[in-house]
Amino acid sequence: MMTVNEVSKLTGVSIRALQYYDTIGLLPPAGYTEAGYRLYDDTAMERLQQILLFRELEFPLKEIKRILDSPSFDRSKALEQQIALLTMKKEHLENLILFARGIKGIGVNYMDFKAFDTKKIDEYTKLAKEQWGHTAEYKEYEEKTKDRTKDDEAAVADEFMKIFVEFGKMKAMEPSDEPVQAQVKKLQDYITGHFYTCSPKILHGLGKMYAGGGELTENIDAAGGAGTAEFVSKAIGHYCG
Repeated sequence: MMTVNEVSKLTGVSIRALQYYDTIGLLPPAGYTEAGYRLYDDTAMERLQQILLFRELEFPLKEIKRILDSPSFDRSKALEQQIALLTMKKEHLENLILFARGIKGIGVNYMDFKAFDTKKIDEYTKLAKEQWGHTAEYKEYEEKTKDRTKDDEAAVADEFMKIFVEFGKMKAMEPSDEPVQAQVKKLQDYITGHFYTCSPKILHGLGKMYAGGGELTENIDAAGGAGTAEFVSKAIGHYCG
């Protein structure tokens, strides 16, 4: 665990900014010291990395929160897209530097304005944003969750994780066994009832994400025991044919 002061020194993000991120629900701390100071674990630091990458791409904080909280957020895919966008920005800056040097060398009559063209970056950003949450499923999620309080959200999340606790108790079975497949159906129905319509295609994608490593896999294994995420993924794979 790291204190807010340590996180600030490590990342360059001011303590005031970290406090604000907590206030708006963008980066809640993992806990607090006895004196009431914020503490951050590895999961919180991973989320902060994502926040800072999106900030480098000039995303508003409100939009970053929406993206990171989206049920369809795929960290690995987001990183690939962020790398692509940052590379485009790098090329854009290099072109601007060449343009400025051209003005310096040739004078004010150097009239090539191609260096200011950001259409390629804008188009890619738009496409990426659509994949980061501007989907029918996300709109449905927004509609279903708009009136929930923090207590409601906590209760929904708690019930959701209990499904994985039940999966953990089934690991001695085969993923194709009837009780396990019934549990997959329960998971699918819960997602549909509380988040968004969980089609077989979406469920199949979620199954891959569950066993894909990182925070999601760790949370599932923490609920159901080591190997639960992989077991659930296999069970979903069988369920979706």
